[in-house]
Amino acid sequence: MYELDVQGTKIKLSYKDNKDYISLTDIAKYKDKGRTDYIIQNWLRIRSTIEFVGLWEKIHNPTFKPVEFDGFRNAAGSNSFSLTAKKWIKRTNAIGIYSMSGRYGGTYAHKDIAFEFASWISAEFKLYFIKEFQRLKENEQKSKNLEWDIKRDLARINYKIHTDAIKENLLPPKILKKQERKIYADEADVLNVALFGKTAKEWRQHNKGKKGNIRDYANITQLICLSNLENLNSFFIKEGIEQSKRLCRLNEIAIDQMKRLVVKNKFLMK
Repeated sequence: MYELDVQGTKIKLSYKDNKDYISLTDIAKYKDKGRTDYIIQNWLRIRSTIEFVGLWEKIHNPTFKPVEFDGFRNAAGSNSFSLTAKKWIKRTNAIGIYSMSGRYGGTYAHKDIAFEFASWISAEFKLYFIKEFQRLKENEQKSKNLEWDIKRDLARINYKIHTDAIKENLLPPKILKKQERKIYADEADVLNVALFGKTAKEWRQHNKGKKGNIRDYANITQLICLSNLENLNSFFIKEGIEQSKRLCRLNEIAIDQMKRLVVKNKFLMK
C-alpha cells in the first residue's frame, strides 16, 4: 500500500491482480472530506461515467454483465436514479472498482477510472495527481533496476570461490572440457537442489517458455542465500565431504537461512 500527497490530499494506492488501484474515497476528500460517498455516488449516476466505466469493463473483464450495464445506462439522467459503487459491482460483476473495509478501507478503482474521476473533481487536481503518480512509477522502476544490479552482483560474489574450490579439489588432471563442464554443472545443481528443490534441467522442463535459467528468476532473498551456500559448499569441498552429504547439509542450511531472511525482510518492510 502506497500513499501519494497531491496538493495536501493523501491518496492511497493498492495493487490488485498486478494492477494499480487508487482510492476514489481519498480523491473525493479533495472536494469535501465529510461527504466522500455522496460525491462518488453523484459521479457514478452520470450517464457519461457509466458509459466510460462500462466500456472499460467490456475491454478488460470477460465476466462483465452487459445487460445489467445497459439497464444502468438507460436509467442514468433521471432524477430518481442513484448508483453506489457496491451496487455497480454486485449487479455487473465489475472488476474496475472495488470496496474495501478496515484501516485502508474505501472505494478503489483501476488507475484508468481513477484518473477519469479526478478529472471530474478538478482538472488542475488531475494534472498534479498524474504528475505524482508518474513520479512514483519512475521511482519504482529505479528500484527495480537497482534490485537487478544487486541481484547480478550477488550472483557473482562467491562464484569464483566456488569454481576454484571445484577446480582444485574435484577436477581430475587432464580431463576433457566436456567432462569438466559436467562436473561444474553437477556442483551448480547441488546448490540448485539445496535451495530451489530442483536441478537446472528440471526447471527448464517445467518452464519451457521462459528464457534464462533458474537463478535468473530468483528473488533477492534467494540470491543472498545462494551466495552463502556457494561459500559454504566451497568449504565443504575442501574438507573432502562427499556430494550427497554436502547436499543434505546445504539443504538444511538453506531452509534455516530462508526462514531467517524472510522474517527479517518482513520486519524491515514494516
